[in-house]
Amino acid sequence: MEELYNPHKIETAAQQHWQENKTFEAKKDEQKEKFYCLSMFPYPSGRLHMGHVRNYTIGDVISRYQRMQGKNVLQPMGWDAFGLPAENAAIKNKVPPAQWTYENINYMRTQLNQLGFGYDWSREVATCHPEYYRWEQWFFTQLLEKGLVYKKTATVNWDPVDQTVLANEQVIDGKGWRSGAPVERKEIPQWFIKITDYAEELLTDLDQLTEWPDQVRTMQRNWIGKSTGVELDFVVKECPEASLETLSVYTTRPDTLLGVSYVAVALEHPLAKLAAKTNAELQSFLTNNSNIKVAEADMATLEKMGMDTGFKAIHPISGAEVPVWTANFVLMSYGSGAVMSVPAHDQRDWEFAKKYDLPIQQVIQPANGEAIDLGAGAFLDKGVLVNSGEFDGQSSKQAFDAIAEHLEKQSKGKKAVNYRLRDWGVSRQRYWGTPIPIINCDKCGAVPVPEKDLPVVLPTDIEFDGVGSPIKKMPSFYNVDCPKCGAAACRETDTFDTFMESSWYYARYASRHNDSAMLDSEADYWGPVDHYIGGVEHAILHLLYARFFHKLMRDSGLVNSDEPFTRLLTQGMVLKDGVKMSKSKGNTVDPQELIKQYGADTVRLFVMFAAPPEQSLEWSDSGVEGAHRFLKRLWKAVNIHLSKGPVGTLVLDKLTAEQKKLRQKIHATIKKVSDDMDRRLTFNTVIAAVMELSNDVLKFDAQSPEDNAVMQEAVETMILLLSPIVPHITHELWQQVKPNGTDIVDAPWPDFDESALVQDHLELAVQVNGKLRGQIEVSTDADKDAIEKIALAEPNVQRFINGKEIKKIIVVPKRLVNIVIGK
Repeated sequence: MEELYNPHKIETAAQQHWQENKTFEAKKDEQKEKFYCLSMFPYPSGRLHMGHVRNYTIGDVISRYQRMQGKNVLQPMGWDAFGLPAENAAIKNKVPPAQWTYENINYMRTQLNQLGFGYDWSREVATCHPEYYRWEQWFFTQLLEKGLVYKKTATVNWDPVDQTVLANEQVIDGKGWRSGAPVERKEIPQWFIKITDYAEELLTDLDQLTEWPDQVRTMQRNWIGKSTGVELDFVVKECPEASLETLSVYTTRPDTLLGVSYVAVALEHPLAKLAAKTNAELQSFLTNNSNIKVAEADMATLEKMGMDTGFKAIHPISGAEVPVWTANFVLMSYGSGAVMSVPAHDQRDWEFAKKYDLPIQQVIQPANGEAIDLGAGAFLDKGVLVNSGEFDGQSSKQAFDAIAEHLEKQSKGKKAVNYRLRDWGVSRQRYWGTPIPIINCDKCGAVPVPEKDLPVVLPTDIEFDGVGSPIKKMPSFYNVDCPKCGAAACRETDTFDTFMESSWYYARYASRHNDSAMLDSEADYWGPVDHYIGGVEHAILHLLYARFFHKLMRDSGLVNSDEPFTRLLTQGMVLKDGVKMSKSKGNTVDPQELIKQYGADTVRLFVMFAAPPEQSLEWSDSGVEGAHRFLKRLWKAVNIHLSKGPVGTLVLDKLTAEQKKLRQKIHATIKKVSDDMDRRLTFNTVIAAVMELSNDVLKFDAQSPEDNAVMQEAVETMILLLSPIVPHITHELWQQVKPNGTDIVDAPWPDFDESALVQDHLELAVQVNGKLRGQIEVSTDADKDAIEKIALAEPNVQRFINGKEIKKIIVVPKRLVNIVIGK
């Protein structure tokens, strides 16, 4: 064994060994319990950052630990390769997105291998590869046939210069991020998948996910947003179009219905457009406000603006006329695009009413009768109805049922369950994505591409300037014959939302070797994923869409489970000086430089030791150096042990007190670390416990073959317990201490010996007048008199007593002895 720790030599050799022996290739084996560990796959941006390193190290530690438990472990890796960043990079670097993406994949794959992650690379997927998205296209056509897919017009952010739809984050101060042109709100045809059909199941099945963080489940519940309310109708007076005569609204507060002072419709609502035809001022208002973002999240901070359409709506109970306004805080894509507004009891409505001098009528008062100040803001609590005619005096709860019943009798409304969740719009008018497999025919309508013609391959040999999608300018791509009637038709040039690719990749890993089906029996053998690791920022959309997609695949007979991920770990961020690491902040640390300086095991050890997985990790250069020092100390401890000569036989009933003491520490460490690894997932405390053990090992002065036998057990234990975290150095050290043994990745996790934890001796602190003056070792069955005699005989204690009067001796069992003396 070499005297000095040489991480680069060790790590190169270990990685080569794993590659040559296909160590991490997973195969179906019904004789073993399976364990599927998955970390969220990366976008191939070009270089790994420390967030990647932390995320993937956590997954690798869990995978290696579970393998040592005797399980058949699958840990795959791939690339979430489609999306906007590749288009932006293509514009910046004048390189086609496909070339940029594949070059990045090759570089990042090398980086992942340098970190020693135990991936089954034979199952690698890249979502931009036709062999992957072919099945996504096929599945979309199946959903279309089942009636779970439809097309309708929807409002988007439209850049009139670049001729493209913009994501909300690309709209900056109302202008396109690249062109600087004012963004328009434009209605264009979009494809949707009916996630709302699964809203109730997505909500109730959250109760199954007992091994998910409560925070994530709460976020999903709120996003789905189930509520019970009332659907009711306002009739528009003297409406020239019969189809627009009724405005249907939904409210969770029917108790406030008699406080409605106006009805608001979205800017794109047909009634607003109708009114604008004869009102130039209104038309100008609609045009000038057509560049706001359309995301619901933006509505809260948006300056509330609106205009009277001139129409009046008839209140369904009072019969009073209330004005119909158009307002920028109402979204056409949510509900009917119309809301009833009660300024006295809704803060948004109150702000709007104050701005435009609209009536504010109190209809709820506090249950205790206290007066409220509607000049300061809306009263939002429930209470007792006032100014509400026959419903006066009822509680909000009573009025809910009474008003709903009244409306139902009049055929003007009914109780309803509503969800905040809206159907998933999957169309994107960008280039770098999966082509939507639809052919549009003037005669036959939207026709799915036949299976024999899949995949619809995205052309990659293109020039990309960012002005519109290049495939929209390629007749060779979009000019096709209709599969139904044979007439000239046009291929769909929209591409899928990239959440489509990431919603089922976990299942494709399992069936990666099947070229003739989307999934096969291996998807059920490996699935569901036993442990899924990724950032909490994916708590809603990615995880919700993946859960939805899994249920779609289940109902199509492709998988037999209800949920895709059994246990979820959301790791914290990596911070530097209290700020999240990011390129934009210029505070990143390059993992490549750290690997070059210290080796991969040092990087892995530091990111696991610095904080528990769920918490944010504060970067520390000194912490990295400390991790490296510990690995050198571990190497030294093994080296010293191997130089001590022959290892004797461990005869448990003949151990000396010192040998028993070290052995007790060994097995106490195994017990603690096993719980920390499996149940608690606190890898930082795993490392701390092994560090403590290593200190005892280095202090143990082995003089005999029997001493060496205890030391052999200690050294093997340290190596085994650390092997999931620092796999390279432990691979080499295991070969040194077990030259004829199996690879450490296939070695079993050590069991602790309960008998070794039973102590026959205790260490007690000895105090004189409350101050520590010595340590003694006593038998666990020693009585009080024996303990006192040993304490009084301790040399340093004798020095402080020095013939003085002993007033009393206090023995605290298993902790300390306090000798009280006179002055």
